[in-house]
Amino acid sequence: MGVPAFFRWLSRKYPSIIVHCVEEKGKECNGVRIPVDTTKPNPNEVEFDNLYLDMNGIIHPCTHPEDKPAPKNEDEMMVAIFEYIDRLFNIVRPRRVLYMAIDGVAPRAKMNQQRSRRFRASKEGVELVEEKSRVREEVLQKGGYLPPEEIKERFDSNCITPGTEFMDNLAHCLRYYVAERLTNDPGWKNIVVFLSDASVPGEGEHKIMDFIRRQRGTCINTQTDLIMLGLATHEPNFTIIREEFKPNKPRPCGLCGQTGHEIKDCQGMPREKQGQHDEFANTMPTAEQEFIFIRLCVLREYLARELTMASLPFPFDFERSVDDWVFMCFFVGNDFLPHLPSLEIREGAIDRLVRIYKDVVHKTGGYLTQNGYVNLERVEMIMQAVGVAEDNIFKKRKEDEENFKRRNKEKRKRMKAEQQGPAYLTTGQFAPHALGRRDRPEAVQNARHQACDMRMQSNMNAAQSLKAMMKNGGNSSAGPSDSADSRGVKRKADDSDSEPEPEDNVSLTWTRQMRISGGRWSSRTWRVSAGYCATITR
Repeated sequence: MGVPAFFRWLSRKYPSIIVHCVEEKGKECNGVRIPVDTTKPNPNEVEFDNLYLDMNGIIHPCTHPEDKPAPKNEDEMMVAIFEYIDRLFNIVRPRRVLYMAIDGVAPRAKMNQQRSRRFRASKEGVELVEEKSRVREEVLQKGGYLPPEEIKERFDSNCITPGTEFMDNLAHCLRYYVAERLTNDPGWKNIVVFLSDASVPGEGEHKIMDFIRRQRGTCINTQTDLIMLGLATHEPNFTIIREEFKPNKPRPCGLCGQTGHEIKDCQGMPREKQGQHDEFANTMPTAEQEFIFIRLCVLREYLARELTMASLPFPFDFERSVDDWVFMCFFVGNDFLPHLPSLEIREGAIDRLVRIYKDVVHKTGGYLTQNGYVNLERVEMIMQAVGVAEDNIFKKRKEDEENFKRRNKEKRKRMKAEQQGPAYLTTGQFAPHALGRRDRPEAVQNARHQACDMRMQSNMNAAQSLKAMMKNGGNSSAGPSDSADSRGVKRKADDSDSEPEPEDNVSLTWTRQMRISGGRWSSRTWRVSAGYCATITR
């Protein structure tokens, strides 16, 4: 149940909930790998009873990783999945239960989201291939060097879907893996393993939730990969393990394979030597992914301080307020629901919702939710308060966009002025030169690029001279009419001060019919979009 930007906001607002995992590595002796003894106490100084794994968060990075070469075949994918589970097991070391859940048939709302994402991913993939071919042709025409195109068999991630042959093979491989570990690994000896494969309907996190509710009396310390559902269990000792997010990871260019630029900026420059003898030429620099613990018990303490309200007309119940907080977080969107246009986590939407909730809850007479059911009349009061603040949100968003465009415009002007040099410096034959280098040519950095630029410049000069001759009736001398013709030359888009308006993604439209004089009916449509309002009468 992904909520975009939620974890980043949560980790910045409540930094104490995150703890780095201590992982014990295996050793090698005379070429033989010695596995970690998981029967020993946990090096993180906390013992866990149960480990719940949402397997789709493991399958995707193992089958098509972003920061390392992809597996060559299905067998390597299965081995990568087994190694990933081993790492998590070595870190957590559960003592009672290991529950592995693979996404089954999803609810209808999730299917709609998946379908839209996959159509969009397919469209973006076609556009990426077209951009690669276009940039490759341009770079080669300029004389750049690019390695030959390799025809690779691309793994189709759409096969990670219930009912496919890949998911059936994965279920068989996981059963073999579990049987082998239960037989040979002492750390697995006393635990009970549950495997819910793709043939069981429901998403992995929902299967985990159902299992936890049924086993509530035996769960003490639990482990899974979700925050919202972890809070909704109301378990006091709930910990989440996930990969540590490291932003701004360098990604290689899709054409030349070098880092530091994107495909559109590729120049086809020679590759730098990797190592003293270029021994690391075909290796991608990777670092082992680290893991972190998210302690929901600490998060509950933060929420207790933030959600506590005095002088309520009804008794305060912290667990009920946590349910309301989880419910309101769904307004910013998840895998089933799109977010409201005026609520963005990056703009402080959750903090704004909490403030509105604490102001309105005195009027509602109770909490928004109870035992999984929503009181729509009380939610309507929250929505009305959000609607009152929408105008200011859209206006501020419009101001931020205009300030951002203005700063970019000033930055481009500064960069252009720096390239041209100060206005008081002369150009041409009177331009200043370094002492002793007046008659020396500048060193050529890329001969092919420079030759291409010279050809392009000569072609442009020839085209301009031909155009001037046609305007002057075939005379080669431009004469005094040049100044008049220059006034009619259209400026380039780069030189224009005006910029095209960005596509408006915030659009709220509603229609109301109203009776006017004469008994006729008129339909008026109000459109609120990014801080301005237009009224259309039909």
